[in-house]
Amino acid sequence: MKKILILLMTLLLTAECFYGCASHSQSYDDNHLQIVTTIFPEYDWVKSILGDNKAEAEVTMLLNSGVDLHSFQPSAADILKISTCDMFVYVGGESDEWVDDVLKQATNKEMIIINLLEILGNAAKEEEIVEGMQENEREEHDHEEEAEYDEHVWLSLKNAVLFVNTITEALTEIDSDHADSYRNNAQAYINELKKLDEQYQETVTKAPFKTLLFGDRFPFRYMIDDYGLNYYAAFVGCSAETEASFETVTFLAQKVDELSLPAVLTIEGTSHRIAETIIQNTAAKNQSILVMDSMQSTTNKDVKNGATYLSIMQKNLSVLKDALN
Repeated sequence: MKKILILLMTLLLTAECFYGCASHSQSYDDNHLQIVTTIFPEYDWVKSILGDNKAEAEVTMLLNSGVDLHSFQPSAADILKISTCDMFVYVGGESDEWVDDVLKQATNKEMIIINLLEILGNAAKEEEIVEGMQENEREEHDHEEEAEYDEHVWLSLKNAVLFVNTITEALTEIDSDHADSYRNNAQAYINELKKLDEQYQETVTKAPFKTLLFGDRFPFRYMIDDYGLNYYAAFVGCSAETEASFETVTFLAQKVDELSLPAVLTIEGTSHRIAETIIQNTAAKNQSILVMDSMQSTTNKDVKNGATYLSIMQKNLSVLKDALN
């Protein structure tokens, strides 16, 4: 499939050599920046930094129809858009392996490329298997080879500050005429990120419980490490598993009882069946099921309805309060 997409891209780029270069130059002359992001958080950060200059930029979110990061494959149109853009922002984990082939064919050699995992450097976290977590054959095989990094870097507000600063400097390099505006917008946005980060820390500090338990995948490792929380989960964040073993369910149910946890959590867009089964295997059988949003499936429709990175993280804070109290 990837080879077919790359072939289609090559044909499209060949055609563009005849008529597309003038069009691309025209959009640049008109100060219409072409920015492509893979996921919603990147998209929202860029739009927030652009501020009143949004009308002078075309910002594309590739994962815009509910397909999450781990199963996305770009269309030929996506590949062409990346190849000719001024700035491309992506996560850079195993799910983005297709990016390398696309960038090799890029026609805009001055494109600024931002890889979030590379920005984190040594602060990037490896996927981990905690006690009771179910492994599939692929994960067991991966452990024997090279480490796989947790891709869900955007779920840390502290990481978000770093990413916003990086994107801002890239925008000022591309469009120096609006550099002051971009930096002012970024600083105002970073202030909001830091304020929310303080609210998270205050919530965790005051909470009687310090452990989260997910009857689901667990993409929130960066978040919980920021605030010193513990966690248990059915699967790692990048797992494709949908069925938990008897041993996993039993272990998690026993942990709920042992720690007297008030809730079992899941992530957006998934069945609550595993969480329900865990609760049915506890002594009290009365725990709440709470949903945290990992923003892996946020769509353009959600954006039109007012979803922002800050609003979703604020809702996650409300869920966190309920889960820890």
